[in-house]
Amino acid sequence: MRLTTRVVTALAVAALPLALSACSSGSSSDAGSGASVKSDKAKDPNAGLLTGTQLKKALAPASAFPSGFTIEADGASDSGGEFLAVSSRKTAKPDCTKLEGTAWIQVTGYEGGVSFAQDDYVNKDKTEELAQEIDQFQGTTAKTVMKQLQTVAAECATFTDTDAHAKVKVTGRSTTGLGDEAYTLTLTSGAWESGTTLVAARSGNSVVTVLSTAGSDDGAATAKKLTGQVLQSLKAK
Repeated sequence: MRLTTRVVTALAVAALPLALSACSSGSSSDAGSGASVKSDKAKDPNAGLLTGTQLKKALAPASAFPSGFTIEADGASDSGGEFLAVSSRKTAKPDCTKLEGTAWIQVTGYEGGVSFAQDDYVNKDKTEELAQEIDQFQGTTAKTVMKQLQTVAAECATFTDTDAHAKVKVTGRSTTGLGDEAYTLTLTSGAWESGTTLVAARSGNSVVTVLSTAGSDDGAATAKKLTGQVLQSLKAK
């Protein structure tokens, strides 16, 4: 499994409220100033969203992982205390090989949310892996991401992996009991010792994505359990 930790390439320092205040600085009345502040808050598209620093605290701790699993130092990343610039969704045919990586949410055409946090755990022999990521999106984008996942399941029904150059079969299904909505993808191949389970679950404006190859069931049980733990922790924030 390839490690594809997201890299923060641009920080959108929450400048929108400041810009709006500057535009209205010509008014000297207290009443006008108060109205401007209310308007700024109403127009901030990131209002109510958590930063990467806050999302990092919602990731499942080391104690939540099976015995013998340790964190990959280069697999942990987050967007910090500022929000990222919104990137447009790539509308080209999905790159199915992204399903092999930990930041597999990118297969939807979205690089990720305006804030994110992720990390990755492996067993001693590095034969099993568990990865978790939380992305927060503006507006209704989180719902769109979930819809795109269902499209991906159909468009990536089969693809060739980048390591063994083997044929991979992808199946998808809606999953109940996780957040506002959830979707599960299962990847299997005759060339692999075991398959991979990917779970995406939406809670409000957040999308939690988990990858697991741990266990004898293609990672299904561990993936669902980890997703539930992250959602529960996120709910408490």
